[in-house]
Amino acid sequence: MSSLSRDDVAKLAGLARIEMSEEELVSLASQFGMILDAVARVQDVDLEGVAPTSHPQPIRNVFREDVVHPSLTPEQALSGAPAQEEQRFRVPQILGEAE
Repeated sequence: MSSLSRDDVAKLAGLARIEMSEEELVSLASQFGMILDAVARVQDVDLEGVAPTSHPQPIRNVFREDVVHPSLTPEQALSGAPAQEEQRFRVPQILGEAE
């Protein structure tokens, strides 16, 4: 069984900036060991004849004609807006405000 020490888990927690109690450090040390064992078992699988893939289903792009369709005029699009300015929606400023 692979294992990580309590100190290894504490170092990982420090790198991730996660505060952990002593109980959590000890508990996670054994849980990480089980995870490492599971990963090691996956690496032992015979992959002879299995093509590498990034997705379980075949992926292909579906293309369509790029056709221009009629759309709303600026006036129609802004007709229900509570506030507008220069043919644009006017919204409250959120960036650059006093902090």
